[in-house]
Amino acid sequence: MNDLAQTTPAPIVSARGLKKQFGGREILHGLDFDIPPGRIYGLVGHNGAGKTTTLNAILGLTSYEGTVRVLGEDPYAKRAHLMENVAFISDVASLPRFLRVRELFALLTNIHPNFDPAKAHGFLEGTDVKMDARIKNLSKGMIAQLHLAVVMAINAKLLVLDEPTLGLDITYRKRFYRRLLEDYMTEERTLLITTHQVDEIEFMLSDIMFIRDGELILHMQMETVSGKYAQVLVRPAHVDAARALKPIYEETRFGQTAMVFDGVDRGHLATLGDVSTPTLSDLFVALMQREPK
Repeated sequence: MNDLAQTTPAPIVSARGLKKQFGGREILHGLDFDIPPGRIYGLVGHNGAGKTTTLNAILGLTSYEGTVRVLGEDPYAKRAHLMENVAFISDVASLPRFLRVRELFALLTNIHPNFDPAKAHGFLEGTDVKMDARIKNLSKGMIAQLHLAVVMAINAKLLVLDEPTLGLDITYRKRFYRRLLEDYMTEERTLLITTHQVDEIEFMLSDIMFIRDGELILHMQMETVSGKYAQVLVRPAHVDAARALKPIYEETRFGQTAMVFDGVDRGHLATLGDVSTPTLSDLFVALMQREPK
């Protein structure tokens, strides 16, 4: 037992009973989760589900009830210290637009002990972002490239991305995420991403969390999803038999009936139709249906 305790790394983020109220209304309803190092987490939910509030608690940007620890410390009490090892992109438009690129690098060099301006400059080589350009004159795609260069030049253990590619076209979005994988991720670093374009980040995720109305309804490693959930395009003659197995979701697609099942034997399902693992967007639709009131 002691050997196991010594080899199991401490979580980068840990939350127990995380609650948050705004104006007397509870937004988060007692979340419990751990995020270990070296993982890429996707936090997915509808607008107003509590994603950004959860991120703000992790980043020490809001008070909360319960316990949150980031790198072993209380983020609300120790935010300034934690920011040495935490990087955050909330939106590609959040950089100070009145500065030139070289002025931004000089500012970050003065205020962030782990920012490497030479590394940031290197990440911009081959792009259209020039050091003398004013940020306000850059396109959205160029600002995204600049923002990514900045955070990759910070030797952070946790990178939090809240809708980082909002408003960008698909080419820039794919380039953004692939650059993160190729130039940023290591076994010691952890990535936490919220986005509405869940299919675009599915290829890179190690873990997924779905949040609905302030509650975590799914927290699972991606490799476990295929063992737990199955999607079936049911043959017309077997629709009633499939429904008897109590799918968690059903819809009609181009005249075919598609059902999602939780924990049902795949061999049995294969007798009813074509079986596959649902995509994250299909699973999101299946699990995020609000309970009737």
